[in-house]
Amino acid sequence: MKTTVSIIKADVGSCPGHCVCTPELLDIADEILSGELEKTINDYYVTRCGDDLELIMTHGKGDNSKEVHGLAWKVFETAAGEAKRLKLYGAGQDLLSDAFSGNVRGMGPGVAEMTFEERKSDPIVCFLTDKTDPAAFNLPVYRMFGDPFNTAGLVLDPNIHDGFKFEVYDIEKAQHVFLKCPEEMYDLLALVGITSRYVIKRVFHNSGEIAGVVSTEKLSRVAGEYIGKDDAVAIVRGQSGMPAVGELLEPFSFPHLVAGWMRGSHRGPLMPVSENDATPSRFDGPPRIMALGFQVSDGNLIGPVDLFADKAFDNARKRCLDIADYMRQHGPFQPHLLDQEDLEYTSMPAVLKKIGTRFKPLSKEDSVSFKAKK
Repeated sequence: MKTTVSIIKADVGSCPGHCVCTPELLDIADEILSGELEKTINDYYVTRCGDDLELIMTHGKGDNSKEVHGLAWKVFETAAGEAKRLKLYGAGQDLLSDAFSGNVRGMGPGVAEMTFEERKSDPIVCFLTDKTDPAAFNLPVYRMFGDPFNTAGLVLDPNIHDGFKFEVYDIEKAQHVFLKCPEEMYDLLALVGITSRYVIKRVFHNSGEIAGVVSTEKLSRVAGEYIGKDDAVAIVRGQSGMPAVGELLEPFSFPHLVAGWMRGSHRGPLMPVSENDATPSRFDGPPRIMALGFQVSDGNLIGPVDLFADKAFDNARKRCLDIADYMRQHGPFQPHLLDQEDLEYTSMPAVLKKIGTRFKPLSKEDSVSFKAKK
């Protein structure tokens, strides 16, 4: 049977500040979704990652379903109303419209969903982040599906030995490209290493079957100002012609640097944490990622298993804290602070406008080492 798995998330209110989506809001989501079982959706799981309310749903309506997206919007609007009543911080901040128009894309919430024919056994991992953006998945998703030093199956498993195809978005020009690995590995890396512009959206098995998907909504570009970090989510399939579940998790043993953290304006290490520990507080971070494992069975979710609760990730968490200490020592200096183009939606344009007229050309002697950008 064909099943669609959808993760739709939004920040609709938190306590205190940008720390945690409260139990009251999760209860609202649970009540609304439970009333739609065997109608709009087959199954669901409600959770939170930091200040984001996360809806994991299965159904048979395909990607971009008006009914499913409308249900998620109803949850977020109702929860935002309660958040406002409770005076929670950032109540409804990810809801950038007053009226649902058939799809939540471009309206603030983040979306990752995939439709597939269920295999004999279909494990999936749902990755949920807080205080970071979609490009946080570039490095780990490449390693899952393109790096034989991470995924031994690319060498040992004849079902994935031919590699995977990556769909990459250019978020500056709103265009995309498909690149096949291993043949085009260097071209892929040339793009996705530039995390400020290129993001991996989907990965496909060489047979054409969907293997993974990442949410790519950029809140600042939709709203025209900084209102919160994008906090991307992802769904990946494991085993039986896909990387093993352990190969999907292994990239996060290395806490790589990602954009986000405080005010969405700093680089910090991505910390793999259990569901209970997705409560970022230090400098509103460090950025967090959860991994919930499910078996998809006849449109239902068996699980979840809290995969990063494993003590095997303790060293990654310790290393993350050491990196966080190091990065914080830089204060408002790069590389902790993001590049200027990534600060477009902060106070940086106003600062440059305020002092811009005070800049004067260098003397001819002093300018010989520089060539002004035209």
